[in-house]
Amino acid sequence: MSQSPSTRGTHRDGLECTVVLPCYNEAEHVEAELDRIDAALAASGLRYEILAIDDASTDGTLAVLRAAEPRMPALRVMPFTRNGGSGTARRIGSRAARGEIVVWTDADMSYPNERIPELVRMLQADRSIDQVVGARTSEEGSHKWLRWPAKWFIRKVAERLTNQRIPDLNSGLRAFRRHVALPYLRLLPAGFSCVTTLTLSFMHNQHAVAYVEIDYAKRAGKSKFRFARDAYRYILQVLRMVMYFDPLKVLMPPALWLLAIGIVKGVVDMVRHPFYFPASTVLLVLSALIIGSMALLADLVVRSRGDDAADATFTAESAAGGYRPADVRPVGQPADAPPDALPAEPVPADRAG
Repeated sequence: MSQSPSTRGTHRDGLECTVVLPCYNEAEHVEAELDRIDAALAASGLRYEILAIDDASTDGTLAVLRAAEPRMPALRVMPFTRNGGSGTARRIGSRAARGEIVVWTDADMSYPNERIPELVRMLQADRSIDQVVGARTSEEGSHKWLRWPAKWFIRKVAERLTNQRIPDLNSGLRAFRRHVALPYLRLLPAGFSCVTTLTLSFMHNQHAVAYVEIDYAKRAGKSKFRFARDAYRYILQVLRMVMYFDPLKVLMPPALWLLAIGIVKGVVDMVRHPFYFPASTVLLVLSALIIGSMALLADLVVRSRGDDAADATFTAESAAGGYRPADVRPVGQPADAPPDALPAEPVPADRAG
């Protein structure tokens, strides 16, 4: 049975979770997906809402969503007048969410959305975890034999740059604490790599991320993923996010390698041709110095930037005893005793007053 309209208050009034569901040309199956999500949440006893965002669909998806509203009181429909991408939909939906916990998923029948209550309960049970991600055990998307090696490579780059194990970098099924994510929502790109951005933002700012294995089915309808374009954007976004939080990890290694190669080459050149350095040797050393200088300057900018909102969230949680150093832990690992209550959520500027 669906929630009554009276449960549509803010999470301070008792709403526990909001499911943000971006929809773009999903008319053939979005109703079945809504029924599956609504049935699972209603059976769980959670106080919830489903925020379905129509991203300017051209196949009648909005009409299907509007038709479902009268019989599904927990459903809110937010239509876009122009297509903004899944990242834009998730960013705006997360800001508009009324639940303490926000769930991201897709409307294409690929994720096991009947397990959404399980992810929410994990966050409620363990206050030291701020995000739970469904780690897919198989690849069923389009261009399967091209996507897998590309995703593996990008994931390994992310693991190297963050020094953390990441079982699934870009899973679309995840639950997280809304007040923790608010400072990072502005960083989300418009496209698919928004999920990668949220993962890296949490990891770089001492917010613990847990992974739970999930099955992954072949999607219904036509995939919006374009291999060459989106894989390129994925790797750029990983580098961009690490540059945003820790530019030395991106720029300093190539600078040091170029400097080492230049010095070795200079010694060889000196032995072969005393007091003569070829232009290539000079170029190697100068390139190393320029990149190294850029790395130090970028690090100075990052350290002087002052992400006050994110730091305030972490500091408040630490004072309450709810934080441990960020990690990626198997589900079920014992955690410190959770605090009795979380501090009040800061009110965003656009909703103040």
